[in-house]
Amino acid sequence: MNREPKGFIAQPYPYHHELELLISDITNLGVGIGRDNGWVIQVPFCWPGEKVRVKIFRNHSNYSQADLVDVITPSNDRIEPVCKLHGTCGGCQYQGARYEAQLHWKRQQVENSLVRLGKISVPVSPVIPSPKPFGYRSKLTPHYQGGRQGEDLTIGFLKNGSRRALVDVSHCPIATDAINEALPGAREELRTAPKRKKGGTLLLRHVLEGVVTDHKQLVSEKVGNLTFHFKAGEFFQNNPFILPQLVEYVVTQANAEENNLLVDAYCGGGLFGLSAASRFKQVVGIEISREGFEGARTNAQINRIENAQFFLGDASSIFQEVQEYSGSAALIIDPPRRGCDPDFLKQAIAFSPTRIVYVSCEPATQARDAQILIEAGYRAVAAQPFDLFPQTRHVENVLTLVR
Repeated sequence: MNREPKGFIAQPYPYHHELELLISDITNLGVGIGRDNGWVIQVPFCWPGEKVRVKIFRNHSNYSQADLVDVITPSNDRIEPVCKLHGTCGGCQYQGARYEAQLHWKRQQVENSLVRLGKISVPVSPVIPSPKPFGYRSKLTPHYQGGRQGEDLTIGFLKNGSRRALVDVSHCPIATDAINEALPGAREELRTAPKRKKGGTLLLRHVLEGVVTDHKQLVSEKVGNLTFHFKAGEFFQNNPFILPQLVEYVVTQANAEENNLLVDAYCGGGLFGLSAASRFKQVVGIEISREGFEGARTNAQINRIENAQFFLGDASSIFQEVQEYSGSAALIIDPPRRGCDPDFLKQAIAFSPTRIVYVSCEPATQARDAQILIEAGYRAVAAQPFDLFPQTRHVENVLTLVR
């Protein structure tokens, strides 16, 4: 007998009530949508067009959530997942679907975000696929929970639908072969360590030096003809197989033929700015993190790039350092998932670049920010998604705006 959890709201369905649904759509979180007499029910791991049997586990004010019990009528997009943990591990929402369907849904996700959240009308190009749908991820960060040496230790990722429980993962199909070869040894080393915390995160980063597990180790990655150095634990895009295509597209969209100055905001280690330096008269990178700023300057020296300058910016005066430059300018924005700070957008509008290339891993916050730019006189002219994260719901989108 299933006991109703504490705080469960028993309307409109009792706990673990079962019903059959036709899945009509999929959300930007990769969850199937069905309706029962108009009431929305969200169900993971099922695809549009499928008839499914589900079991309710939570009711909200305007929708319910359910677990997938059985697929009665499968979609033509349904395939056998590669990973035996699919459906239990919360990491790969789309692995049980054809790759072509995943790309189609991600394009819809970008379109819906731009139209519904930003009221932005712009053609969204087909998603550029990853050259490797599996074995692409060059950084893996399994979490662990457990007690003292000799006790059971779970090392893996969050269980689907849970904020705390972990699923033990000994092999991850989206990680590179080198990471999967190193993973058993890293797991065993952690299990037998004489001293360890009761919980934490492992790091396995596949770079030119091999698979690195020390967060502070200086490592390198090659993108195009350039080499970038960074600490293994720092942010750096973790699909190296599609990254050159993304960088080339962003740099091309910045349009060096019309602009002699490129400003790379949120520049990190200088990936976009340094990659564009050979085409622009001057590149200025701005970063509010000292580690990123110092990394960008080091990478400019390593690659012998002399027309790129980097500044440690302050959130309230991030464009102050570029006011002295004359001529037309393009601006590349690659903010964190939460999007741009409102003060940053005000400064960007005042700086008035002729072209803005906005790179985002979260189309919803990108749409919100782009709406502000459009209200200030910019026009969206292109949207190009890239599949940096195959088998997951995540998508990277590049939105180009002109003044």
